[in-house]
Amino acid sequence: MQRTASDAARQRRFEQLVGEHREDLYRYAYWLSRDSALAEDVVQDAMMRAWKSLDSLREDQAAKPWLLTIVRRENARFFERKRLETVDIDELVGAPTRHLATEQDTDTDDMRAAIFELEPEYREPLVLQVLLGHSTKEIAEIMELSNGAVLTRLHRARKKLIENFDLGEG
Repeated sequence: MQRTASDAARQRRFEQLVGEHREDLYRYAYWLSRDSALAEDVVQDAMMRAWKSLDSLREDQAAKPWLLTIVRRENARFFERKRLETVDIDELVGAPTRHLATEQDTDTDDMRAAIFELEPEYREPLVLQVLLGHSTKEIAEIMELSNGAVLTRLHRARKKLIENFDLGEG
């Protein structure tokens, strides 16, 4: 089967978009699942969906939030399909999560633990903003919320971190 020039152009566009954002997609999938193998699977499935619907992406500048939304939905699909073994939440908080930081640091570990103690509705927008650098508008698109709801959740997340992590002390 012979490839057309438009097929080759489509493939180059896709490879460029995915190449630019693959590390962030994996980091987000890992944060959602807390499992490196599952994060890889989620990203692979998301890439297949993105390839199939690439023509629906009108502006390449919108690729990152578009891809993160696909990753988020693929992660949700995985948990809808599977009945996973449950784990005590205390084990998750203390679990090694080196994918989110590059070197051992007590303050980083304490902050990570405080972030994991947040309710998911506050934790997710905070991680999207702080770790992945998204604007509130992008977070609203990814999480399918209003901009005001994102701002409220970010404010409450920071307030809870200040209370729980005792950031008032210096």
